[in-house]
Amino acid sequence: MNFVIHSPLASIEAVRPVFMVVMGTFLMVIAWRLCKSADGWAARLIVAGALLLGIGYAVLVPLYETGAIARFSPKAQTISNSAMFWHAMKQVVMNSGWLLFGLGLAIHAKVFSPTTPALELSKSPQNELVS
Repeated sequence: MNFVIHSPLASIEAVRPVFMVVMGTFLMVIAWRLCKSADGWAARLIVAGALLLGIGYAVLVPLYETGAIARFSPKAQTISNSAMFWHAMKQVVMNSGWLLFGLGLAIHAKVFSPTTPALELSKSPQNELVS
């Protein structure tokens, strides 16, 4: 007879907070490596957004998943102030983090610079021979 013991530690629900912590840390490392080549406001916005996302993914979301923070449910009859506060905190941190991170990447890629083209074309040797 085979007896299979399903450990709750091997479940997806138990692994999800660990994955979120790893993802938040990985995002911070990627932003740090990217900002070595960025300067000015682009680097500041990328780091600020990555910090907010790192806090959101590595701290707030795992606390929700483990049940340490009261969950917000619109279907509930009564909503506690604590659940409403943490839900608002999570929304502000995550949304502003993605906004700042994306804006910093766009500035770094010179999306908003109308004077400098995003891709500079070099002259080909064939054009020099014709002229």
